[in-house]
Amino acid sequence: MNTYVAFFRGINVGGNRSLPMKELVVALEHIGARKVRTYIQSGNAVFESTEKNLAHLSKQLSAEINMRRGFEPHIHILTLEALSKAIAENPFPEAVIAPSSLHLGFLSASPKNPNLEKLAALRTSSERFLLTEHVFYLHAPDGVGRSRLAANSEKLLGISMTDRNWKTVCKVMEMASLG
Repeated sequence: MNTYVAFFRGINVGGNRSLPMKELVVALEHIGARKVRTYIQSGNAVFESTEKNLAHLSKQLSAEINMRRGFEPHIHILTLEALSKAIAENPFPEAVIAPSSLHLGFLSASPKNPNLEKLAALRTSSERFLLTEHVFYLHAPDGVGRSRLAANSEKLLGISMTDRNWKTVCKVMEMASLG
């Protein structure tokens, strides 16, 4: 069995695209997942599966949710190793003292032509970012909700991403590590 982390995008936000976590557990189990655990309503799950093709697993799960709830969420599935690497490579370790200010954007693919100049131009004097092959790290001490950089990053990267703050990333990693 392989341990995976699933980050869902845009579910349970403002009463839209509702997916209760109990139902998410059932959907995951229906496609063969085992030892399913969830964290908060925004859609974070840890589970085990024999499936090795993450794209196939994501499509299966999205189709299962569509059958049950009538919408297909974007789901980013990571290996435990990939999540551990993203945490270990955090370029802003001093920011972890304010975990809601540090965000990791998990990329659906490696950006081909990211507009880094425009991203840098949108940055405030307190904001910092770093783009790696699979993660967009953003430290926004004044809040992500007010950040023009955060609001425009996906468009300027040219690739979809699913964002989580440091506290959530660490909690999910802790859940995954406990098995």
